[in-house]
Amino acid sequence: MTCASCAARIEKKLNRMDGVEATVNYATEKAKVTYRDDDVSVQDLISTVEATGYTAQPPPPPETRQSTPGTDEAESEPDDGLTALRQRLITALVLSVPVIAMAMVPALQFDNWQWLSLTLAAPVVVYAGWPFHRAAWTNLKHGAATMDTLISVGTSAAFLWSVWALFFGTAGMTGMTHPFELTIARTDGAGNIYLEAAAGVTAFILAGRWFEARSKRKAGAALRALMELGAKEVTLLRDGREVTVPTAELQVGDRFVVRPGEKIATDGTVVEGTSAVDASMLTGESVPVEVTTGDTVTGATINAGGRLVVEATRIGSDTQLARMARLVEDAQNGKAAAQRLADRISAVFVPIVIALALGTLGFWLGSGAGLTAAFTAAVAVLIIACPCALGLATPTALMVGTGRGAQLGILIKGAEVLETTRQVDTIVLDKTGTVTTGKMTLLGVHTAEGTDENDVLRLAGAIEHSSEHPIAQAVAAGAVERLGGATLPTPESFANVPGLGVQGVVDEHAVLVGREKLLAEWEIRLPESLARAKAEAESAGRTAITVAWDGEARAVLEVADAVKETSAEAIERLRALGLTPILLTGDNRAVAEAVAAEVGIDAGQVYAEVMPEDKVDVVKRLQAEGRSVAMVGDGVNDAAALAQADLGLAMGTGTDAAIEAGDLTLVRGDLRAAADAIRLARRTLSTIRTNLFWAFAYNVGALPLAAAGLLNPMIAGAAMAFSSVFVVGNSLRLRGFKGA
Repeated sequence: MTCASCAARIEKKLNRMDGVEATVNYATEKAKVTYRDDDVSVQDLISTVEATGYTAQPPPPPETRQSTPGTDEAESEPDDGLTALRQRLITALVLSVPVIAMAMVPALQFDNWQWLSLTLAAPVVVYAGWPFHRAAWTNLKHGAATMDTLISVGTSAAFLWSVWALFFGTAGMTGMTHPFELTIARTDGAGNIYLEAAAGVTAFILAGRWFEARSKRKAGAALRALMELGAKEVTLLRDGREVTVPTAELQVGDRFVVRPGEKIATDGTVVEGTSAVDASMLTGESVPVEVTTGDTVTGATINAGGRLVVEATRIGSDTQLARMARLVEDAQNGKAAAQRLADRISAVFVPIVIALALGTLGFWLGSGAGLTAAFTAAVAVLIIACPCALGLATPTALMVGTGRGAQLGILIKGAEVLETTRQVDTIVLDKTGTVTTGKMTLLGVHTAEGTDENDVLRLAGAIEHSSEHPIAQAVAAGAVERLGGATLPTPESFANVPGLGVQGVVDEHAVLVGREKLLAEWEIRLPESLARAKAEAESAGRTAITVAWDGEARAVLEVADAVKETSAEAIERLRALGLTPILLTGDNRAVAEAVAAEVGIDAGQVYAEVMPEDKVDVVKRLQAEGRSVAMVGDGVNDAAALAQADLGLAMGTGTDAAIEAGDLTLVRGDLRAAADAIRLARRTLSTIRTNLFWAFAYNVGALPLAAAGLLNPMIAGAAMAFSSVFVVGNSLRLRGFKGA
């Protein structure tokens, strides 16, 4: 495809097929097609595209896109015609510069200079401009006119007119001069040549095409980089031996070794070892994540610590990396309503412009202005009207925006999502796993007078470590962390007391950890300071655990689902974007209001004790109040609410169901990413609107000038090429978007 008109024609033909829905994207050069296998085959779709005058092929599966070890990266990258385009551009520039210089500078116009101009301009128009002529001829055979038709007709007319004037007019006479003028003078056309217009326009448009092609390649670089993140080789464990094989040979259930500094080959579960994993290139999170036996790890992340043995749970297109790449690619194939309008306009634009050019020619001839002025004005109309900028306005901005989002851990599912981000005024936040960490954490230690906190942590942590209960595990993990990673002693005896807690002997101390009722059974009472600490913890919605040994109450521990360190800052950022935050949770009101107070959400904006199936009703109720609602969630129980919301933001650390239901996926589990996602989406939408405005304004404003004879064809070509380069350049500014 060479312009948006091409894309519109292919899309129209595909959509005429029974049971087929297609969108064709000019920038990505891809068609996204939905069809029924029993009615249509892929070959039928390809045949339809070929019958329209173009070529097509199915995209390769994700596995084949990964370069194999020893393969040169340049060889593995498909040839997108950039090399041939560059050769034509260099030819056009080298030969056009002297032609334009001689036409513009009378001092360079030696005797018979015009014949040298013809010699230099001919290869530019014929060889360098051949893609335009070939495409115009192909389209003509199919009864269509595209942007290439404009370029071919315009440059050919300028060139052929010059040839006629040189051989059959007076322009070929020795001593002829041709002053360069920005406005059109009414002179005898037989004495004028327009080789500088033919050669210059071809060179300018080729330059624009080359910059567009380079920019399109650059704009899609984020997706290619995402595809290339994966490891190329993996060290498998087979019969106790280590064997290095290509990643493509991995199977679910295989166990593989990851040494420090190596990439994790695929998604899996750690079965041996502990380490820190750097996921920054995938999630944007700069702090390495500690992993140990039983933890899940993601392919393409880097093992920054010790040796790990991982069991593969997902391979190939099922991995998180492949899913991310698929989401980005789908988003880049999307089209906003504004882009559909631009495509429709560009599809009818070419015939209208050709009619306008003929009308301009007839008007100038009818007014007695002369063939030269009439011809020049008509050529200017043809050249100035190129709809390239319209076709590139949305796809390039969307490609760069979604690509930059992928680098920041934000996946935008489609262009229509961008429209919604501008309208949302309320954001509903699921509490667990979104505002909070989603796992129990030791938040506070209150000791009785004369008791050392380290003793409490060592003894309580040791006895709780033997329990499988989540709260006990939270206490044990918190104790190790607060003791600076020290190893906990091993209990000499241990017993679980169902519903109350645990008891045992540690370092010859009889230790009790659990509810106050467990201590009461041993006739141990809490002193006033600990009773007060327990009451305050419970009023804040936290779980209070009592600790006693050797017959005395020693401490009260506070355990709760900890609020993420960044949540309060994220709420502040969301408010700055004009959104009203609302907390939604199934927890009791005391817990919910305590969390809300900690992050800065008003008590009146808290919906507590909400059953999973009722979350959808809360969103519907807010929508019924006239609000445009965004929802952030991470669990299966959030999926329906995410789908119901006007804008669904799914935490990538959450479940597949939530991710599928969301419009935006936040790869890292940081609520600040929600604010960044909305800011990026709004910035991308703003860029699209700016692009479309200038593209429309350029065409609408320039056509009357060209028709009125106030625009030289060469200047018209340069301005047309600049409009396309401006649109792409404006879109590339999104690459500089930074998270707050």
